[in-house]
Amino acid sequence: MPSFLDFEKPIAELQGRIDELRDTAAEGSVDLTADITRLQAKSDKLLKDTFAKLTPWQKTQVARHPERPHFKDYCAALFDEFVPLAGDRAFGDDQAIIGGFATFRGRKVMVLGHEKGDDTASRLRHNFGMGKPEGYRKAIRLVELADRFGLPIVTLVDTSGAFPGIQAEERGQAEAIARSTEACLGAGVPIVCAIVGEGGSGGAVALAAGNRVLMFEHAVYSVISPEGCASILWRTADKAAEAAEAMKITAQDLKAFGVIDDIVAEPLGGAHRDPAAAIDTLGAALSNALDDLTHLSPAELRSDRRAKFLKMGRL
Repeated sequence: MPSFLDFEKPIAELQGRIDELRDTAAEGSVDLTADITRLQAKSDKLLKDTFAKLTPWQKTQVARHPERPHFKDYCAALFDEFVPLAGDRAFGDDQAIIGGFATFRGRKVMVLGHEKGDDTASRLRHNFGMGKPEGYRKAIRLVELADRFGLPIVTLVDTSGAFPGIQAEERGQAEAIARSTEACLGAGVPIVCAIVGEGGSGGAVALAAGNRVLMFEHAVYSVISPEGCASILWRTADKAAEAAEAMKITAQDLKAFGVIDDIVAEPLGGAHRDPAAAIDTLGAALSNALDDLTHLSPAELRSDRRAKFLKMGRL
């Protein structure tokens, strides 16, 4: 059973009643099949209706759901022969950003992305997916390595933003993010990026400056978190829902604006309800995007990327 979000309480209540009936039926004293079927149909309809009209703030909550698949899950299911590469050759290794050589559906690639972790120990180890300068410099190294060997690059973005701590700032956080973005824009190989959860601020763009940017149906992508925006505009994070609405952070809004290229459908109720199906759907979308780019020369790939980002915001 997935963990239910606040706005899913009516669904959780129905599911609780269904579970109680199933427990009673398992005791063998009474046949409750008809009641269970009726309630399950009601629950399924409520789930479908709820997720058909999610607000931007609700989508943000879904994108942050702790049971959504993370980088390690996508890597294990979609990429074979993964060889992780560590370190930035300057300071150290940042576990918030992971990458390395891999095989994707018979194609040699470089894959990298944010890893948030899925329990307390791993979340601390991966710093909740918030990259530090050494993480973005590692990304630069891997992008340049892929460019040197002519390997397509796949990036999976899932971060609330780059780590804002004073030590990260002292080590050149802004410069590292800018250089990572520059490396992606300048690579002569196909780059396909996917926003799989949160795409927060420059920490996301640093790995998302690709030829094709895909985005999960209930993911979010923004220049700042809704809470951060609300704190700046209204001096309180309590207005995060209003900020999320105003910032246009959903996949549907961003597709209309031309910020992303394609929306990847999620299983009903979000990727966390059926991770295997979500991962498989994303794999097909990544493969199709790479196929569309294989015929382009290095110069054409750079030109395609340049045109894509320069036309954003143009009236």
